[in-house]
Amino acid sequence: MPAPWDRLQSQIIKCRQCPRLVAHCRQKAAEKRASFRDETYWGKPVPNFGPATARLLIVGLAPAAHGGNRTGRVFTGDRSGDFLFRALYETGFANQPTSRDRDDGLEMIDAAITAIAHCAPPDNKPLPDELANCSSFLTQSFDLLPNLRGVVALGKIAFDHCVRLYSTRGWLPAGPRPVFGHGRQYTFPNASFLIGTYHPSQQNTFTGKLTPAMMREVFERARRMLDNPTSFSAKNAKEPSTPRKEFK
Repeated sequence: MPAPWDRLQSQIIKCRQCPRLVAHCRQKAAEKRASFRDETYWGKPVPNFGPATARLLIVGLAPAAHGGNRTGRVFTGDRSGDFLFRALYETGFANQPTSRDRDDGLEMIDAAITAIAHCAPPDNKPLPDELANCSSFLTQSFDLLPNLRGVVALGKIAFDHCVRLYSTRGWLPAGPRPVFGHGRQYTFPNASFLIGTYHPSQQNTFTGKLTPAMMREVFERARRMLDNPTSFSAKNAKEPSTPRKEFK
């Protein structure tokens, strides 16, 4: 019998709760991009990626129509993934800096990747009811990682969904709720730390709103927090070391 983490991935792949997303994924798989016309697209929900022993969970938005929806692995086969996996490799969370297809030998090290929506949405914008349908998968992803100690949320939408989950679990202390900002970190007495970062979308990386150094610094900090948890305050949020203009 598959382990609980593996059963969750099967459940994600089989999900058909959102007709609009099911249709969109299939449409993109049939139409294809010219440069991928000889490939067979995945065309269905994309599961989590990484080991059940992970201490760090990376939370993204949704698969790309010609990235994860094509390859069947989150952040695989697109430029956002290239940007992300380079930083993960440089900080020891991945065994190689590139991610081309499901069989390229990439392995996550002490980290796993999920998304708040597991189907590629039109215009990269899942609807509220679609996010609600996927929310149980995010909850289960937290529950089925017994060694979980930290979360990195890619973008404001993923960050806000993580905060909502923390709130429903009673993990947030009294006072203001965590607010998204690149490099902002929050630590809690009875829950995994949470760090926000700009999403590695081309809109952010091509314009320089998110640079390789900025992304690497987030995961360097996550590594330090995993390895030295007592060196970080359990009550205070930390701003980026270099003030930066905020972008969503």
